Amino acid sequence: MQIRDLPYPDPGDPDVRSGPRFLIWIGRNQIRGQLKSMSWGLLHQCSIAGLPLGVGFAVQAVVDRSGGRLALAGGLIAVLGVLISVGDTMLHRTAVTNWITAAARIQQLLARKTAELGSALTRRVAAGEVVAVSTGDVEKIGWFVEALSRFVAAAAALVIICVGLVLYLPSLGVLVALAMPVLALAVLPLLPRATRRADVQREKAGKATELASDTVAGLRVLRGIGGEELFLGRYRRASQEVRKAAVRSARMWSLISAIQVLLPGVLLISLVTYGTALARDGKIEVGQLVTVYSAATLLLFPLRHFEEIAMAYSFSRPSAQRAVRVLSLSRVARPSTLGTAPAGDLYDPVTGLMAPEGLFTAVVCGDPDEAGRLADRLGGHAQPEVARDGTVEDATADDEVPSVLLGGVPLDELELDAARTAVLVQDKDPVLLSGTLRELLDVPSSGRVSADAALSAAQCDDVLSALAHASADSGGDPMNTRITERGRSLSGGQRQRLALARSLVTDPEALVLDEPTSAVDSHTEARVAAGIKALRRDRTTVAFASSPLLLDLADRVALVHRGTVVAVGTHRELLSGEPRYRAVVTRETDDEVPARPGEDEAIHPIDTHEEIEERA
Repeated sequence: MQIRDLPYPDPGDPDVRSGPRFLIWIGRNQIRGQLKSMSWGLLHQCSIAGLPLGVGFAVQAVVDRSGGRLALAGGLIAVLGVLISVGDTMLHRTAVTNWITAAARIQQLLARKTAELGSALTRRVAAGEVVAVSTGDVEKIGWFVEALSRFVAAAAALVIICVGLVLYLPSLGVLVALAMPVLALAVLPLLPRATRRADVQREKAGKATELASDTVAGLRVLRGIGGEELFLGRYRRASQEVRKAAVRSARMWSLISAIQVLLPGVLLISLVTYGTALARDGKIEVGQLVTVYSAATLLLFPLRHFEEIAMAYSFSRPSAQRAVRVLSLSRVARPSTLGTAPAGDLYDPVTGLMAPEGLFTAVVCGDPDEAGRLADRLGGHAQPEVARDGTVEDATADDEVPSVLLGGVPLDELELDAARTAVLVQDKDPVLLSGTLRELLDVPSSGRVSADAALSAAQCDDVLSALAHASADSGGDPMNTRITERGRSLSGGQRQRLALARSLVTDPEALVLDEPTSAVDSHTEARVAAGIKALRRDRTTVAFASSPLLLDLADRVALVHRGTVVAVGTHRELLSGEPRYRAVVTRETDDEVPARPGEDEAIHPIDTHEEIEERA
């Protein structure tokens, strides 16, 4: 794979059992690039190793006053110089290609996983961790992939040079050959400690990145409550912890570097001392001593690759582990088998929630987190389970959590594209990508709802007027006005209505809205609710809300209490006959809610899936 051929048609199916296994999988998929880089590295290293031979011939030719041999030595050095230049150039080219293509593969895998999980991703993994994986961690994994081929070439060159020195001059070559393994492996006892310190540094850096990301995302709210300095102080403390951890890690790596300078220095001193004595006794020639000394000196360069590969692995292993943590997440509990989306009622067997086909169903939950989890389930995502330690775990096939049904067909048996086409979930905090308004609304859709109709139903007239005056480059057309990243130039209500218009344009078989009017005033909220109902006539719509204005317009309202639908009816029926519903909608306190026998008994009967099918 060349850089010009990116992106990959298919980045592959990664091994996400562990960080090291993921690194092995990346390396295996880069095998051709690694072999090319190793070949050029061998040419480069062996050409450098040949320089001492040319220099030794030249020195001996001068001693012997042989012009022919001096010219031959000069020609050999010139040829080696050309080979060194070509080898170094191509080594750098292929190694950087390995780095970039490996990083691109990982980024494509992350992008595919993000598209697969959608809004559920940030509920299972912190947004800051996802950012850290897709930026710094990708770079470190690419560094390891790039350094691996150069390390293999350096190790092979060391073996070749040591064997050559033993054959060329056994009296000194054996000394060098015995010393090389000691020099290469002397730092191994220090690597575990250095790796642990590097892991601590990466962990603290990841937490600081998460804190910074969360602080920036909530900066407007923090300023509103006067908590900006508090969170900035937390970030300063977190950054200082990162600095201290980095200094501790750097001390260990500097010790490793010092050892790799000290021991080769001892070898060179011993070699010169012993070689000089042999030359003085006439046992070896001066040119041979110069050749062996020069070769031993140049061997220090490939030895550096041992330190580099150790450092690259220690930094890339935790990065690979973080990448695995994201890539191992799954959308559903069972593999998809069906390719077409059916029509019909949307039914959740876990909570008993029924959204009849073609009706506007409102869902009231006293717990916003419970509402978010239920919205994810309706979108076909596995329901997160809360572990004893407070962490969130994905549901698996072993949990036997039944899937949401659409027209009697489990959503997790549909292909991803079909499931996304059938059911669209708009998150409570939808994100607007940067670009023009026209690009924002240019999304896959049924074609039945135009952009103008969606904007009108979402009551975006004031937003369009503001966008038309926001940019002189738009020519007065709000559709050509650029929206900044995450819609930061817009108010919360404007962002929410534009996101709603985008969802309405898509026109899915079933549309699930989580608090679609929470950021607008009451007057606008009533018009938005009426617009949704009118535009989505004869289409299945589910809205999680607690506003009486929206609930009063719904065809059907369901109350979810402690993970179960306990009452179903119209807004007015539930308001007059269901105390728990009235407590959520009217914000009554516990003292104001009248006691009733049978806490979990519902006043209004709940229509089952079979009963609605029979009436249909």
